[in-house]
Amino acid sequence: MGTEYHNSLHIFFFPYFGHGHIKPTVDMAKLFASKGVKATIITTPSNETLISKFIQKSKISGHNIHIQTIEFTSPKTCLPNGSEIIDSIPSPESFFSFLKATESLQEPLEKLLVEQNPDCVVADMFFPWVTDSASKFGIPRIVFHGTSFFSLCATYCIKRFEPFKNVSSDFEPFVITDLPGNVKMTKSFLQPFEISKGSTEGLGKFFREIHESEMKSFGVVVNSFYELEKDYADYYRKGIGRKAWHIGPLCICNKSTEEKEGSIYEHECLKWLDMKKPNSVVYICFGSSTKVLDSQLKEIAVGLEASGKNFIWVVRKKKEEGEEWLPKGFEKRMEGKGLIVRGWAPQVLILEHEAVGAFVTHCGWNSILEGVCAGMPFVTWPVAAEQFYNEIWVTQVLKIGVPVGVTKWVESFGESIEWDLVEKAVKRILEGEEAQEIRNRVKLLSELAKKAVEEGGSSYSDLNVLIQDLSLLRN
Repeated sequence: MGTEYHNSLHIFFFPYFGHGHIKPTVDMAKLFASKGVKATIITTPSNETLISKFIQKSKISGHNIHIQTIEFTSPKTCLPNGSEIIDSIPSPESFFSFLKATESLQEPLEKLLVEQNPDCVVADMFFPWVTDSASKFGIPRIVFHGTSFFSLCATYCIKRFEPFKNVSSDFEPFVITDLPGNVKMTKSFLQPFEISKGSTEGLGKFFREIHESEMKSFGVVVNSFYELEKDYADYYRKGIGRKAWHIGPLCICNKSTEEKEGSIYEHECLKWLDMKKPNSVVYICFGSSTKVLDSQLKEIAVGLEASGKNFIWVVRKKKEEGEEWLPKGFEKRMEGKGLIVRGWAPQVLILEHEAVGAFVTHCGWNSILEGVCAGMPFVTWPVAAEQFYNEIWVTQVLKIGVPVGVTKWVESFGESIEWDLVEKAVKRILEGEEAQEIRNRVKLLSELAKKAVEEGGSSYSDLNVLIQDLSLLRN
Protein backbone atom coordinates (compact mmCIF):
# COMPACT_ATOMS: atom_id res chain seq x y z
CA MET A 1 0.00 0.00 0.00
CA GLY A 2 1.51 3.33 -1.03
CA THR A 3 1.37 6.72 0.63
CA GLU A 4 -1.44 7.88 -1.69
CA TYR A 5 -3.94 6.64 0.89
CA HIS A 6 -2.60 8.56 3.81
CA ASN A 7 -0.17 11.34 2.87
CA SER A 8 -2.61 13.86 4.34
CA LEU A 9 -3.21 11.97 7.60
CA HIS A 10 -2.13 13.77 10.76
CA ILE A 11 -1.74 11.75 13.98
CA PHE A 12 -0.91 12.93 17.51
CA PHE A 13 1.30 10.61 19.57
CA PHE A 14 1.09 11.25 23.31
CA PRO A 15 3.55 9.16 25.37
CA TYR A 16 3.47 8.87 29.13
CA PHE A 17 6.42 10.52 30.86
CA GLY A 18 8.83 7.64 31.40
CA HIS A 19 11.69 6.35 29.25
CA GLY A 20 9.97 2.98 28.91
CA HIS A 21 6.87 4.71 27.51
CA ILE A 22 8.47 7.51 25.51
CA LYS A 23 10.86 5.36 23.45
CA PRO A 24 8.33 2.91 21.94
CA THR A 25 5.80 5.71 21.32
CA VAL A 26 8.43 7.79 19.52
CA ASP A 27 9.49 4.71 17.54
CA MET A 28 5.83 4.30 16.58
CA ALA A 29 5.61 7.92 15.46
CA LYS A 30 8.74 7.41 13.34
CA LEU A 31 7.21 4.30 11.80
CA PHE A 32 4.02 6.14 10.83
CA ALA A 33 6.04 9.08 9.50
CA SER A 34 8.05 6.69 7.30
CA LYS A 35 4.71 5.76 5.69
CA GLY A 36 3.94 9.36 4.75
CA VAL A 37 1.81 10.23 7.78
CA LYS A 38 2.34 13.56 9.54
CA ALA A 39 3.33 12.59 13.08
CA THR A 40 3.22 15.07 15.96
CA ILE A 41 4.59 13.97 19.32
CA ILE A 42 2.96 15.70 22.29
CA THR A 43 5.12 16.19 25.37
CA THR A 44 6.20 18.70 28.02
CA PRO A 45 9.11 21.13 27.64
CA SER A 46 11.51 19.21 29.88
CA ASN A 47 11.08 16.03 27.80
CA GLU A 48 11.49 17.75 24.43
CA THR A 49 15.30 17.41 24.31
CA LEU A 50 15.18 13.65 24.83
CA ILE A 51 12.59 13.16 22.10
CA SER A 52 14.42 15.48 19.70
CA LYS A 53 17.43 13.19 19.95
CA PHE A 54 15.31 10.14 19.14
CA ILE A 55 13.75 11.65 15.98
CA GLN A 56 16.82 13.39 14.58
CA LYS A 57 17.59 10.69 12.02
CA SER A 58 13.94 10.54 10.93
CA LYS A 59 13.84 14.30 10.34
CA ILE A 60 17.09 14.18 8.37
CA SER A 61 15.46 11.52 6.20
CA GLY A 62 12.73 14.03 5.34
CA HIS A 63 9.92 12.43 7.31
CA ASN A 64 7.04 14.65 8.46
CA ILE A 65 7.60 14.30 12.21
CA HIS A 66 7.39 17.06 14.81
CA ILE A 67 7.25 17.79 18.54
CA GLN A 68 4.56 19.92 20.16
CA THR A 69 4.95 20.89 23.80
CA ILE A 70 2.25 21.58 26.36
CA GLU A 71 2.85 22.95 29.84
CA PHE A 72 2.65 20.70 32.88
CA THR A 73 0.97 23.18 35.23
CA SER A 74 0.07 20.92 38.15
CA PRO A 75 2.22 21.33 41.30
CA LYS A 76 4.93 18.69 40.92
CA THR A 77 5.41 18.07 44.63
CA CYS A 78 6.24 14.41 44.04
CA LEU A 79 9.14 15.13 41.67
CA PRO A 80 12.57 16.59 42.42
CA ASN A 81 13.89 19.71 40.71
CA GLY A 82 10.83 20.26 38.55
CA SER A 83 11.40 17.05 36.62
CA GLU A 84 8.60 15.76 34.43
CA ILE A 85 9.56 12.13 34.02
CA ILE A 86 8.42 9.21 36.18
CA ASP A 87 11.91 7.70 36.33
CA SER A 88 12.96 10.50 38.68
CA ILE A 89 10.29 10.07 41.35
CA PRO A 90 11.90 9.66 44.78
CA SER A 91 9.91 6.52 45.71
CA PRO A 92 7.36 4.11 44.19
CA GLU A 93 4.76 5.53 46.59
CA SER A 94 4.83 8.78 44.56
CA PHE A 95 3.67 6.99 41.41
CA PHE A 96 -0.05 7.53 41.93
CA SER A 97 0.46 11.21 42.82
CA PHE A 98 2.31 11.67 39.55
CA LEU A 99 -0.48 9.90 37.63
CA LYS A 100 -3.08 12.26 39.06
CA ALA A 101 -0.88 15.29 38.42
CA THR A 102 -0.85 14.56 34.69
CA GLU A 103 -4.60 15.28 34.55
CA SER A 104 -3.62 18.96 34.49
CA LEU A 105 -2.57 18.38 30.87
CA GLN A 106 -6.17 17.87 29.73
CA GLU A 107 -6.95 21.54 29.09
CA PRO A 108 -3.79 22.34 27.08
CA LEU A 109 -4.21 19.14 25.05
CA GLU A 110 -7.81 20.01 24.17
CA LYS A 111 -6.68 23.46 23.09
CA LEU A 112 -4.17 21.80 20.78
CA LEU A 113 -6.82 19.44 19.40
CA VAL A 114 -8.94 22.44 18.43
CA GLU A 115 -6.01 24.28 16.85
CA GLN A 116 -4.58 21.37 14.80
CA ASN A 117 -7.55 19.01 14.41
CA PRO A 118 -5.55 15.78 13.96
CA ASP A 119 -7.14 12.70 12.41
CA CYS A 120 -6.32 10.53 15.43
CA VAL A 121 -4.67 10.61 18.86
CA VAL A 122 -2.53 7.63 19.91
CA ALA A 123 -2.22 8.10 23.67
CA ASP A 124 -0.67 6.07 26.44
CA MET A 125 -2.98 4.01 28.67
CA PHE A 126 -2.04 6.22 31.64
CA PHE A 127 -3.97 9.09 30.05
CA PRO A 128 -7.51 7.63 30.19
CA TRP A 129 -9.07 11.09 29.99
CA VAL A 130 -7.78 11.51 26.41
CA THR A 131 -10.63 9.36 25.04
CA ASP A 132 -13.25 11.84 26.26
CA SER A 133 -11.15 14.85 25.26
CA ALA A 134 -10.73 13.56 21.70
CA SER A 135 -14.39 12.57 21.36
CA LYS A 136 -15.45 16.14 22.17
CA PHE A 137 -14.06 17.10 18.78
CA GLY A 138 -14.95 13.94 16.86
CA ILE A 139 -11.37 12.66 16.88
CA PRO A 140 -10.72 8.91 17.35
CA ARG A 141 -8.39 7.88 20.18
CA ILE A 142 -6.21 4.77 20.03
CA VAL A 143 -4.82 3.31 23.26
CA PHE A 144 -1.18 2.26 23.58
CA HIS A 145 -0.59 -0.05 26.57
CA GLY A 146 3.06 -0.69 25.79
CA THR A 147 2.79 -4.36 26.70
CA SER A 148 1.97 -7.74 25.16
CA PHE A 149 -1.26 -9.33 23.97
CA PHE A 150 -0.60 -12.06 26.53
CA SER A 151 -0.57 -9.72 29.54
CA LEU A 152 -3.63 -7.83 28.22
CA CYS A 153 -5.51 -11.12 27.86
CA ALA A 154 -4.34 -12.51 31.21
CA THR A 155 -5.30 -9.29 33.00
CA TYR A 156 -8.75 -9.41 31.40
CA CYS A 157 -9.31 -13.05 32.42
CA ILE A 158 -8.15 -12.46 35.98
CA LYS A 159 -10.47 -9.48 36.29
CA ARG A 160 -13.49 -11.15 34.73
CA PHE A 161 -13.32 -14.72 36.11
CA GLU A 162 -11.42 -14.18 39.40
CA PRO A 163 -9.89 -17.70 39.40
CA PHE A 164 -7.74 -16.78 42.43
CA LYS A 165 -10.85 -17.12 44.61
CA ASN A 166 -10.73 -20.90 44.26
CA VAL A 167 -7.37 -21.46 45.95
CA SER A 168 -6.65 -22.19 49.61
CA SER A 169 -3.44 -20.15 49.80
CA ASP A 170 -1.60 -17.35 48.01
CA PHE A 171 0.94 -19.84 46.68
CA GLU A 172 -1.38 -22.56 45.37
CA PRO A 173 -1.26 -22.52 41.54
CA PHE A 174 -4.47 -21.94 39.60
CA VAL A 175 -5.23 -22.03 35.89
CA ILE A 176 -6.17 -18.64 34.43
CA THR A 177 -9.76 -19.24 33.36
CA ASP A 178 -10.52 -19.03 29.62
CA LEU A 179 -6.96 -17.98 28.70
CA PRO A 180 -5.47 -20.13 25.90
CA GLY A 181 -2.62 -22.45 26.84
CA ASN A 182 -3.67 -23.78 30.25
CA VAL A 183 -1.54 -21.05 31.89
CA LYS A 184 -0.93 -21.23 35.64
CA MET A 185 -0.04 -18.60 38.21
CA THR A 186 -0.44 -17.89 41.91
CA LYS A 187 -2.41 -15.27 43.81
CA SER A 188 0.88 -14.04 45.29
CA PHE A 189 1.79 -12.54 41.88
CA LEU A 190 -1.27 -10.27 41.86
CA GLN A 191 -1.28 -6.70 43.10
CA PRO A 192 -3.90 -5.71 45.71
CA PHE A 193 -6.01 -3.69 43.27
CA GLU A 194 -6.24 -6.73 40.95
CA ILE A 195 -7.78 -8.78 43.74
CA SER A 196 -10.08 -6.05 45.08
CA LYS A 197 -12.70 -5.85 42.34
CA GLY A 198 -14.81 -3.05 43.75
CA SER A 199 -12.08 -0.59 44.78
CA THR A 200 -13.37 2.98 44.64
CA GLU A 201 -10.07 4.77 45.18
CA GLY A 202 -6.37 4.70 44.38
CA LEU A 203 -4.94 2.47 41.67
CA GLY A 204 -8.01 0.21 41.62
CA LYS A 205 -10.24 3.12 40.59
CA PHE A 206 -7.62 4.44 38.17
CA PHE A 207 -7.24 1.14 36.34
CA ARG A 208 -11.00 0.86 36.07
CA GLU A 209 -10.95 4.28 34.37
CA ILE A 210 -8.29 2.96 31.99
CA HIS A 211 -10.51 -0.03 31.15
CA GLU A 212 -13.57 2.15 30.55
CA SER A 213 -11.52 4.54 28.44
CA GLU A 214 -10.26 1.69 26.28
CA MET A 215 -13.79 0.35 25.76
CA LYS A 216 -14.85 3.74 24.36
CA SER A 217 -11.74 4.21 22.21
CA PHE A 218 -11.31 3.45 18.51
CA GLY A 219 -9.01 0.55 19.35
CA VAL A 220 -5.66 -0.58 20.70
CA VAL A 221 -2.24 -0.61 19.06
CA VAL A 222 0.15 -3.30 20.32
CA ASN A 223 3.94 -3.39 20.19
CA SER A 224 4.16 -7.05 19.22
CA PHE A 225 4.00 -9.34 16.20
CA TYR A 226 1.53 -12.06 15.33
CA GLU A 227 3.96 -14.99 15.20
CA LEU A 228 5.15 -14.25 18.74
CA GLU A 229 1.75 -14.60 20.42
CA LYS A 230 -0.74 -15.78 17.82
CA ASP A 231 -3.20 -17.40 20.24
CA TYR A 232 -3.38 -14.28 22.42
CA ALA A 233 -3.70 -11.83 19.53
CA ASP A 234 -6.64 -13.92 18.30
CA TYR A 235 -8.18 -14.17 21.77
CA TYR A 236 -7.88 -10.42 22.37
CA ARG A 237 -9.56 -9.54 19.09
CA LYS A 238 -12.05 -12.39 18.76
CA GLY A 239 -12.55 -13.76 22.27
CA ILE A 240 -12.60 -10.44 24.10
CA GLY A 241 -13.80 -8.48 21.09
CA ARG A 242 -11.31 -5.61 21.10
CA LYS A 243 -10.22 -3.88 17.92
CA ALA A 244 -6.42 -4.09 17.87
CA TRP A 245 -3.46 -3.85 15.51
CA HIS A 246 0.00 -5.39 16.08
CA ILE A 247 2.75 -3.27 14.53
CA GLY A 248 5.93 -4.35 16.36
CA PRO A 249 8.58 -4.93 17.37
CA LEU A 250 8.91 -1.15 17.18
CA CYS A 251 12.57 -1.25 18.22
CA ILE A 252 13.44 -2.86 14.86
CA CYS A 253 12.64 0.39 13.06
CA ASN A 254 15.93 1.73 14.47
CA LYS A 255 18.50 0.52 11.95
CA SER A 256 21.56 2.67 12.62
CA THR A 257 23.76 2.83 15.71
CA GLU A 258 22.74 6.46 16.17
CA GLU A 259 19.05 5.58 16.28
CA LYS A 260 19.53 2.62 18.58
CA GLU A 261 21.57 4.47 21.16
CA GLY A 262 20.96 8.17 20.71
CA SER A 263 24.05 8.96 18.59
CA ILE A 264 26.56 7.43 21.04
CA TYR A 265 28.81 5.40 18.78
CA GLU A 266 31.03 3.64 21.22
CA HIS A 267 30.94 2.66 24.85
CA GLU A 268 33.46 1.02 27.14
CA CYS A 269 31.33 -2.09 27.56
CA LEU A 270 31.21 -2.74 23.80
CA LYS A 271 35.01 -2.68 23.61
CA TRP A 272 35.11 -4.94 26.67
CA LEU A 273 32.71 -7.40 25.01
CA ASP A 274 34.91 -7.61 21.92
CA MET A 275 37.46 -9.49 24.03
CA LYS A 276 35.00 -12.17 25.19
CA LYS A 277 34.00 -15.50 23.64
CA PRO A 278 30.54 -15.92 22.02
CA ASN A 279 27.65 -16.50 24.45
CA SER A 280 29.95 -16.22 27.49
CA VAL A 281 28.58 -13.04 29.11
CA VAL A 282 25.39 -12.47 31.09
CA TYR A 283 23.86 -8.99 30.89
CA ILE A 284 21.96 -7.69 33.94
CA CYS A 285 19.67 -4.65 33.75
CA PHE A 286 16.41 -3.76 35.52
CA GLY A 287 15.21 -0.96 33.26
CA SER A 288 15.18 2.79 33.63
CA SER A 289 12.81 3.21 36.57
CA THR A 290 13.16 0.11 38.80
CA LYS A 291 14.56 0.96 42.22
CA VAL A 292 16.73 -1.79 43.73
CA LEU A 293 17.71 -1.82 47.42
CA ASP A 294 21.40 -1.81 48.33
CA SER A 295 20.93 -5.10 50.19
CA GLN A 296 19.57 -6.69 47.00
CA LEU A 297 22.43 -5.31 44.91
CA LYS A 298 24.88 -6.96 47.28
CA GLU A 299 23.11 -10.33 46.89
CA ILE A 300 23.33 -9.96 43.11
CA ALA A 301 27.05 -9.22 43.34
CA VAL A 302 27.72 -12.28 45.51
CA GLY A 303 25.65 -14.47 43.19
CA LEU A 304 27.45 -13.23 40.08
CA GLU A 305 30.85 -13.85 41.63
CA ALA A 306 29.82 -17.33 42.76
CA SER A 307 28.58 -18.21 39.26
CA GLY A 308 32.07 -17.73 37.83
CA LYS A 309 30.53 -16.24 34.66
CA ASN A 310 31.46 -13.08 32.78
CA PHE A 311 28.94 -10.28 33.26
CA ILE A 312 27.94 -6.73 32.39
CA TRP A 313 25.78 -5.25 35.13
CA VAL A 314 23.92 -1.96 34.74
CA VAL A 315 23.40 -0.20 38.08
CA ARG A 316 21.51 3.06 38.48
CA LYS A 317 24.03 4.48 40.92
CA LYS A 318 26.77 7.06 40.61
CA LYS A 319 30.30 6.49 41.85
CA GLU A 320 30.06 9.41 44.24
CA GLU A 321 27.09 7.84 46.03
CA GLY A 322 29.43 5.38 47.69
CA GLU A 323 30.05 1.68 47.21
CA GLU A 324 28.62 0.23 50.43
CA TRP A 325 26.31 -1.97 48.39
CA LEU A 326 29.25 -3.92 46.94
CA PRO A 327 31.10 -6.70 48.78
CA LYS A 328 34.54 -5.57 49.87
CA GLY A 329 37.08 -5.80 47.04
CA PHE A 330 34.42 -7.00 44.56
CA GLU A 331 35.39 -4.87 41.56
CA LYS A 332 39.08 -5.62 41.97
CA ARG A 333 38.39 -9.36 42.08
CA MET A 334 36.13 -9.06 39.04
CA GLU A 335 38.64 -7.19 36.84
CA GLY A 336 38.44 -8.76 33.38
CA LYS A 337 35.57 -10.96 34.52
CA GLY A 338 32.79 -8.49 35.16
CA LEU A 339 31.95 -4.89 34.31
CA ILE A 340 29.63 -2.58 36.26
CA VAL A 341 28.07 0.20 34.19
CA ARG A 342 26.79 3.04 36.36
CA GLY A 343 23.88 4.82 34.72
CA TRP A 344 23.22 4.54 31.00
CA ALA A 345 24.24 1.58 28.83
CA PRO A 346 23.63 0.90 25.10
CA GLN A 347 21.29 -2.02 25.80
CA VAL A 348 20.30 -2.90 22.25
CA LEU A 349 23.92 -2.95 21.06
CA ILE A 350 24.94 -5.03 24.08
CA LEU A 351 22.17 -7.59 23.45
CA GLU A 352 23.14 -7.82 19.78
CA HIS A 353 26.80 -8.50 20.61
CA GLU A 354 27.83 -12.11 19.97
CA ALA A 355 29.61 -12.34 23.33
CA VAL A 356 26.37 -11.90 25.29
CA GLY A 357 24.63 -15.18 26.05
CA ALA A 358 21.80 -14.27 28.43
CA PHE A 359 19.78 -11.35 29.79
CA VAL A 360 18.74 -10.98 33.45
CA THR A 361 15.73 -8.68 33.22
CA HIS A 362 12.91 -7.16 35.27
CA CYS A 363 10.57 -8.32 32.48
CA GLY A 364 9.57 -4.88 31.23
CA TRP A 365 8.00 -5.38 27.80
CA ASN A 366 10.52 -3.19 25.95
CA SER A 367 13.38 -5.23 27.38
CA ILE A 368 11.65 -8.51 26.55
CA LEU A 369 11.15 -7.45 22.93
CA GLU A 370 14.71 -6.19 22.60
CA GLY A 371 15.93 -9.51 23.96
CA VAL A 372 13.73 -11.51 21.59
CA CYS A 373 14.88 -9.47 18.59
CA ALA A 374 18.50 -10.17 19.59
CA GLY A 375 17.79 -13.89 20.08
CA MET A 376 18.64 -13.64 23.77
CA PRO A 377 17.70 -16.23 26.46
CA PHE A 378 16.29 -14.71 29.65
CA VAL A 379 16.59 -14.93 33.40
CA THR A 380 13.31 -13.39 34.58
CA TRP A 381 13.10 -11.20 37.69
CA PRO A 382 9.74 -9.37 37.76
CA VAL A 383 9.30 -6.46 40.19
CA ALA A 384 6.05 -4.63 39.42
CA ALA A 385 3.08 -4.04 37.12
CA GLU A 386 2.53 -6.55 34.28
CA GLN A 387 6.08 -7.90 34.63
CA PHE A 388 4.78 -11.00 36.44
CA TYR A 389 2.58 -11.88 33.47
CA ASN A 390 5.55 -11.33 31.16
CA GLU A 391 7.62 -13.75 33.23
CA ILE A 392 4.92 -16.43 32.93
CA TRP A 393 4.76 -15.84 29.19
CA VAL A 394 8.57 -16.10 28.78
CA THR A 395 9.17 -19.10 31.04
CA GLN A 396 5.92 -21.08 30.86
CA VAL A 397 4.44 -20.38 27.42
CA LEU A 398 7.39 -19.68 25.10
CA LYS A 399 9.99 -21.47 27.24
CA ILE A 400 12.74 -19.01 26.30
CA GLY A 401 13.94 -18.23 29.81
CA VAL A 402 14.27 -19.40 33.39
CA PRO A 403 12.92 -17.67 36.53
CA VAL A 404 15.33 -16.36 39.15
CA GLY A 405 12.86 -17.43 41.84
CA VAL A 406 10.51 -14.53 42.62
CA THR A 407 7.47 -15.98 44.39
CA LYS A 408 5.34 -12.91 45.19
CA TRP A 409 4.58 -9.30 44.42
CA VAL A 410 6.05 -7.01 47.08
CA GLU A 411 5.28 -3.30 47.22
CA SER A 412 7.99 -0.76 46.40
CA PHE A 413 11.20 -2.72 45.82
CA GLY A 414 10.08 -6.25 45.02
CA GLU A 415 10.81 -9.52 46.78
CA SER A 416 14.36 -10.01 48.08
CA ILE A 417 16.25 -12.79 46.31
CA GLU A 418 19.19 -14.60 47.92
CA TRP A 419 22.55 -14.77 46.15
CA ASP A 420 22.45 -18.53 45.61
CA LEU A 421 19.32 -18.23 43.46
CA VAL A 422 21.12 -15.67 41.30
CA GLU A 423 24.09 -18.03 40.95
CA LYS A 424 21.88 -21.01 40.01
CA ALA A 425 19.83 -19.07 37.45
CA VAL A 426 22.91 -17.61 35.72
CA LYS A 427 24.56 -21.04 35.46
CA ARG A 428 21.33 -22.64 34.27
CA ILE A 429 20.83 -20.16 31.41
CA LEU A 430 24.43 -20.37 30.18
CA GLU A 431 25.27 -24.05 30.65
CA GLY A 432 24.01 -27.40 29.40
CA GLU A 433 21.40 -28.87 27.11
CA GLU A 434 18.44 -26.87 28.44
CA ALA A 435 20.31 -23.62 27.81
CA GLN A 436 20.98 -24.64 24.20
CA GLU A 437 17.33 -25.58 23.64
CA ILE A 438 16.25 -22.18 24.99
CA ARG A 439 18.78 -20.46 22.73
CA ASN A 440 17.48 -22.31 19.67
CA ARG A 441 13.87 -21.35 20.43
CA VAL A 442 14.59 -17.67 20.93
CA LYS A 443 16.83 -17.51 17.84
CA LEU A 444 13.88 -18.70 15.76
CA LEU A 445 11.66 -15.99 17.28
CA SER A 446 14.34 -13.42 16.47
CA GLU A 447 14.17 -14.40 12.79
CA LEU A 448 10.36 -14.21 12.83
CA ALA A 449 10.49 -10.75 14.44
CA LYS A 450 12.60 -9.38 11.59
CA LYS A 451 10.33 -10.94 8.96
CA ALA A 452 7.21 -9.49 10.64
CA VAL A 453 8.25 -5.89 9.91
CA GLU A 454 9.47 -6.53 6.38
CA GLU A 455 7.24 -5.94 3.36
CA GLY A 456 4.46 -8.52 3.40
CA GLY A 457 5.14 -9.42 7.05
CA SER A 458 2.40 -9.60 9.67
CA SER A 459 3.22 -6.30 11.40
CA TYR A 460 3.96 -4.51 8.13
CA SER A 461 0.53 -5.54 6.87
CA ASP A 462 -1.32 -4.68 10.09
CA LEU A 463 0.25 -1.21 10.12
CA ASN A 464 -1.02 -0.62 6.60
CA VAL A 465 -4.48 -1.85 7.62
CA LEU A 466 -4.53 0.58 10.55
CA ILE A 467 -3.46 3.53 8.40
CA GLN A 468 -6.06 2.63 5.80
CA ASP A 469 -8.74 2.33 8.51
CA LEU A 470 -7.88 5.84 9.72
CA SER A 471 -7.83 7.18 6.17
CA LEU A 472 -11.29 5.77 5.48
CA LEU A 473 -12.56 7.14 8.78
CA ARG A 474 -11.21 10.58 7.89
CA ASN A 475 -12.92 10.57 4.52
